[in-house]
Amino acid sequence: MTMQIDAAGTAGAGRTGEFWDLARETMPPAQRAELVLGRVQAQLRRAYDGIPFYRAHYERHDFHPDQVRSLADFTAKVPVVTKKMLVADQREHPPFGSYAGVDRAEIARVHGSSGTSGAPTLYGISGRDWLRSEEVCRIALWSAGVRPRDIVQISFPFGLFLGGWGLLQACEVLGAGAFPVGSLMPTDQQLEQMLGLRVDALVATPSYALHLGRRAAELGLDMHAAALRTVIVAGEPGGSTPEVRDAISRNLGGPFVIDLGAGASSEMHPFYANVGCRHAPDGGVHLVQDENYTEVVDRDDPNVAVPVGTSGAVVATHLWRESQPMIRFWLGDEAVLDDAPCACGRTYPRLPRGVYGRLDDMLLVRGANVYPSAVEAVLRDHAAGGGEYRIVVERRGDLDELRVELETDGSVADAARVDLEARLKDRLMVRTGVRFVPEGTFEPQVFKARRVIDHRG
Repeated sequence: MTMQIDAAGTAGAGRTGEFWDLARETMPPAQRAELVLGRVQAQLRRAYDGIPFYRAHYERHDFHPDQVRSLADFTAKVPVVTKKMLVADQREHPPFGSYAGVDRAEIARVHGSSGTSGAPTLYGISGRDWLRSEEVCRIALWSAGVRPRDIVQISFPFGLFLGGWGLLQACEVLGAGAFPVGSLMPTDQQLEQMLGLRVDALVATPSYALHLGRRAAELGLDMHAAALRTVIVAGEPGGSTPEVRDAISRNLGGPFVIDLGAGASSEMHPFYANVGCRHAPDGGVHLVQDENYTEVVDRDDPNVAVPVGTSGAVVATHLWRESQPMIRFWLGDEAVLDDAPCACGRTYPRLPRGVYGRLDDMLLVRGANVYPSAVEAVLRDHAAGGGEYRIVVERRGDLDELRVELETDGSVADAARVDLEARLKDRLMVRTGVRFVPEGTFEPQVFKARRVIDHRG
């Protein structure tokens, strides 16, 4: 596939309109499927012949690449790879595991997982892979509305986690001015600089974007006077939840809020190739299927595809990456696939609700599936629900009890609590208590928010 790469320093300078790469983004789906199948087959052969981790994995499952003659075969016959497997393999074969894919001398960057659930997993990225990811980064930011000469404030952390670095790279190759404040600059200072620099676009997690808006209100800042035109959210569920997007926009002076996807997975850089869509009324993301091929499968059997429009688990595959390629990587995210034509003209399929939850975050309470993102949607749509919160689950006798603890300023009437409880029950289909707590009770959640406290053991 021919990719359109501009010379350094002139990226995007002469482009106008909706698309960064018209031919790629509007390719007929059948033609793209042929391309994807060819790349899938090539990756499988390379992995089987030259990457010990995959050879052993496939032999344990009696799989051989010759068995894949269609994308349906790929889903039905290729075993998935999990994060647990990668961690164990790196422990046995440090530092990059037996799935490194390239020689140590070819590694241009070393990054890693955020380590929120244990020791970080290291990723050695080849120079060719890092350069290739530039194109998807440009497509993503251009689709979000970022243009050359814009200033983009990046409030993602700059550490082992790839997300912030990938977005910094995207700004540089697009020709936009990056303001990489990271996560260490205090919130008040971030707001001060946002106003002083007249920042055009903000990149943050949904949680931190909400936190910035709340703090701006506390400081009495007029965010309607800011130049902020676009807020790009990623890294956790919520960016495609209408109530969350509306709250972010309202608190930050009315910018357009666009989701780049919750699955900011280091394993699947670049961003497992999501592109936000400004034309979809309910949000959602396009999947750049000719970069990272994404499937939605049965949550209990990853070798069974679910019908389009059915909720399932997300599995993703690098089609081009050579260093530590992920082939059918189980992300643990839950989403719905939609392949209907989109008003923007892109022919990539969409996750119309983005990633609305993680399978390991879902709570089973009195037989009902409760997603933290559904709780947040109710809170952000309520006048009393702008503060930080926690979801608490406890066992009382033989029954599970669900409670939301929500920060307020103390002036909220008890009627608001009763109303919130009723709305939560209607949305979740399970009785949910609400308890108001003083502001400052909880630590603000600014990156990969963790708001669930499950005392059931």
